[in-house]
Amino acid sequence: MKKKLVTLVVLAAMILCMVAGCGKGSAKGESSNGGKTLNIYAWNEEFKGFFDKYYASKIPADVKVNWIINASDNGLYQQKLDEALKGQSKASADDKVDLFLAEADYITKYADSSYTLDISTIGVTDYSNMYDYTVKAASDSKGVVKGVSFQCCPSGLIYRRSIAKDLFGTDDPAAVQEKLNSWDKFEAVAADAKAKGYYMTASFAETYRVFSNNCTSAWVNSKNELHFDDQINAWIAQTDKFIENGYTLTAGVWDAEKQDQMYATGKTLCFFGPAWYFNFCMGNAQDPEKGCPGDWAVIEGPQAHFWGGTWMLAANGTDNADLVADIMKAFTVDEETVSNLVAKEGQYPNNKKVAAKYAEDPNFANAFLGGQNDVAVFSAMTDNIKWENHTIYDQQLNEGLQNKLQEFYKGAVSKEEAMNNFYNYVSETFKTIVINK
Repeated sequence: MKKKLVTLVVLAAMILCMVAGCGKGSAKGESSNGGKTLNIYAWNEEFKGFFDKYYASKIPADVKVNWIINASDNGLYQQKLDEALKGQSKASADDKVDLFLAEADYITKYADSSYTLDISTIGVTDYSNMYDYTVKAASDSKGVVKGVSFQCCPSGLIYRRSIAKDLFGTDDPAAVQEKLNSWDKFEAVAADAKAKGYYMTASFAETYRVFSNNCTSAWVNSKNELHFDDQINAWIAQTDKFIENGYTLTAGVWDAEKQDQMYATGKTLCFFGPAWYFNFCMGNAQDPEKGCPGDWAVIEGPQAHFWGGTWMLAANGTDNADLVADIMKAFTVDEETVSNLVAKEGQYPNNKKVAAKYAEDPNFANAFLGGQNDVAVFSAMTDNIKWENHTIYDQQLNEGLQNKLQEFYKGAVSKEEAMNNFYNYVSETFKTIVINK
């Protein structure tokens, strides 16, 4: 899981070739065994760390593991991966892509292409303990499963206990959930928080994924026309109001201005994210001197949603099929490995049985969350996660809209100019998308 989101503009021609032209298809994949170099493509070293701790010792002595890591910045990861996948058939044995990682924002691009294998052909067939949406996300348009995720990423509302006490007279998660279980209540509390000198959120885009995960239609319809779902329009309307009333800041999701609100001196009630977010991305809050560890709790909030995930996909043409399959099974089916991800790495696992074990453990607690059992909280959310209406364009359109609107919220352009800038961005990035303003 990447810990920093950036504006990702992948070349339109490359994407369209990959998915619509030279990459699309359901041709039978090919794989073999006996390769002496296991090539794994990733965008950071998070999974490599887990691999080194919990799997590397199982690699045969005569096989070298080669990590090809390119940061996501400016689309570099996908560009390098696409180049390698398109050259797979002509690559030497030691250069063939074997396993690669993909995120939720663009997994559809790779799952629905002939560059990935039907993983049942290499022996990965047990999805019984995986969360349904993670399997659906890694399936192509015909329902063929192309990969597995070692994470399930239900996302919740993470709040400051001390601010909740000031506003509600209690920091009890059940009571706070009752206060924030709808957007109408959320907005009402935002007004009360402002009156007491607090921000409701620290980023204009903080709630974007909550709304976008609940869309009932895709960004691009069957006529290849750009389409704004009611949930996207609702987010824009709410954000306009929050900026105008001073309920939130104009900072981006990863901007320092927002991160500073996580210190003990911060005045923000709500942040949104999954387990990986507060365990790995709230460093200011966890700072032993300036932070406020223990002054936090997590609830579902106004709407169920998810954020992120890291899927492992097998490249068509891999010459290490058995190894790739075993790695997939190790991080999703093997209970010892999966348990280590929870207990030692702060992950929420893509294994219902292991998740239930920790959710039901009265001694399992997260000190950062004031002793709350976050696995139990997230476990109750998983059935509400939806995977619907996704397209190959999602990452660019989601981030593009936020980036262009931020210019408006910061006062650099008018609302009309911001929206026109977004439409121009879409036209320049995806030549085939029809825009009807």
